[in-house]
Amino acid sequence: MSIATTPSTYLPFALPDIGEAEIAEVVDTLRSGWITTGPKARRFEREFKEFLGAADLHAIAVSSATAGLHLALEALKIGPGDEVIVPVHTFTATAEVVSYLGADPVFVDVDPATLTIDPDAVGAAITPRTRAILPVHYAGLACAMGPLVQIAAKHGLQIVEDAAHALPTTSCGGRLIGTLDTAATVFSFYATKTVATGEGGMIVTRSADIAERARLMRLHGINRDVFDRYSGKTDNGGWYYEVVAPGFKYNLPDLAAAIGLHQLARAQAMRQRRAAIAAAYDDAFSCLPVELPAMAPAGETHAWHLYVIRLCRGSRIQRDELIMALREAGIGTSVHYVPLHFHPYWRDRYSLRAGDFPASTDAYRRMISLPIYSKMEDADVERVIRSVRALLA
Repeated sequence: MSIATTPSTYLPFALPDIGEAEIAEVVDTLRSGWITTGPKARRFEREFKEFLGAADLHAIAVSSATAGLHLALEALKIGPGDEVIVPVHTFTATAEVVSYLGADPVFVDVDPATLTIDPDAVGAAITPRTRAILPVHYAGLACAMGPLVQIAAKHGLQIVEDAAHALPTTSCGGRLIGTLDTAATVFSFYATKTVATGEGGMIVTRSADIAERARLMRLHGINRDVFDRYSGKTDNGGWYYEVVAPGFKYNLPDLAAAIGLHQLARAQAMRQRRAAIAAAYDDAFSCLPVELPAMAPAGETHAWHLYVIRLCRGSRIQRDELIMALREAGIGTSVHYVPLHFHPYWRDRYSLRAGDFPASTDAYRRMISLPIYSKMEDADVERVIRSVRALLA
């Protein structure tokens, strides 16, 4: 099945919304002579805390959300013999960081409506080895954080939030993700995310101990920041440092932070544009044989990082056919995600079966992510609507 007309231009699934202010800030950084982690990374950390609006937070800029999750779990002393509960419906990074530390991810299913981690499944998966829960806020919609916080408190567990999709998202009475009562929250600034620096991430925590450990370990376990060593702010001529732990290379350079400063300033405006696109999609697709994305609860904010529809069972067109037909029409799409129990490594390492995760398995077989990004023009949105309706109406 295809659409008769062939467009002259291709509409990508995702594009970063980079403006002249971001470009000028990068140029300024290049001219400053300081392009690795330095003054702009520190400014980005400070302004990120201000954006979240909680004075008691620490913000640590890192090279990716994967790095941030690794550092947060390492700071909690997760290690061999420990278990961390993760949703099976996520990108592999959520689970692989647990493996980095020699611990075991324990996979659980998601809520069939929201596709976020199922609190009941979390409760059933807890064992004496469980140390932490790693919930994933999906597509811009927050997990059911109230029940998860209660479960964690009851069993003495830590929560590290994977907030790669969740800037700006709210939960628990309008509180921004990053300000909840959890051990740490990790955001992503990958090229397709709601705030994009190309690569990058941010750890947010109220714990001074977690923050101190993450700062130390993000740059080889060196006890002195390179910016301090080479900016005349230290004794001994700036050359001396000590390695106090075997750390990692997870620092965010100023070139990326320069972009992030202006992306962050526009984060709410870009979210409003994505919300408008989501509303247009909802209106246009409500009469089609599809399940629309779950909405945020009343009073909460959905970041609309993704717009994921699911074909109704028995649809006359299958998911992969729809993807190919839209590609022929010049429209990019994606699937979020291929669940981890379908990937050979996780499937074989932990003997995972599709039948153990019915909600994730069913959603995966019917889902497709449509373009939704703030750089889309009204004509782009209308083109997606027109093509999807032509194929499914």
